[in-house]
Amino acid sequence: MPEPIRIRAQVAGDRVVVRVLISHPMESGQRQDETGQPVPAHFVREVRATLNGLTVFTAEWGPWVAKNPLLRFELKGARAGDRIAVSWLDNQGQSRSDEALVAP
Repeated sequence: MPEPIRIRAQVAGDRVVVRVLISHPMESGQRQDETGQPVPAHFVREVRATLNGLTVFTAEWGPWVAKNPLLRFELKGARAGDRIAVSWLDNQGQSRSDEALVAP
């Protein structure tokens, strides 16, 4: 099972700053292992964030994104106590979803 997504969301003035750390190998498929065999591609294809159940962010990623990607975005209209959920889906069919509350 994939490791939990680390989500930190905090009020900053009239916005909420959301930081997300996704633990994922993000293998491009261009590398070779120690025996010279190609390492199969394994990367996040889609990332989605919701605020209280409504989608506020969607991104399509590919093999060019670094291992264990860090994502940061800002929201207007969110408040302390609101629920932020983040999910991802990779090219091998694995997925993960986690959530956090917005901190004051």
